[in-house]
Amino acid sequence: MSDHAIRNSMKAIIIENNQVLFINCADQEGDFYIFPGGGQEFLEEAKHTVRRECIEEIGFDVDVHEVLFMREYIGANHEFSNFDHDVHQVETYFRCSLRTQVSKPAQPDTDQIGVEWLIIDDLEQYRIYPKALIQPLQASVAGLSYPLYLGDVN
Repeated sequence: MSDHAIRNSMKAIIIENNQVLFINCADQEGDFYIFPGGGQEFLEEAKHTVRRECIEEIGFDVDVHEVLFMREYIGANHEFSNFDHDVHQVETYFRCSLRTQVSKPAQPDTDQIGVEWLIIDDLEQYRIYPKALIQPLQASVAGLSYPLYLGDVN
């Protein structure tokens, strides 16, 4: 039995005017984009995690709606296994809408350099994590069917 715990992470998918709101980050390879959200705390309801993380990372309170996707990330199975081989994370992606601006991002992620709206149809042009979410997201916006559970993808 492993000493490692599975981490639950709750994410927001915020769409307005055919654009998706992302956290813009940078590393040695350049800019990359992730969905707002983060780790669920013990005894914290999932929708409260999404709201807390959005306030911290984008400075907005959000209304949390239905679950759009679930994915697992088992680090040992992907391109970043050299530094996150012992990570197992289960992510739940909720459709959210902006409610009110609360402040500037109070606790941005380590690599976070900003917040940026990206056009849904152009997402393949960017380094987005998880990349495997691009096609299901585009399909859902177009009203097409898509799987809720995406499996161990990046």
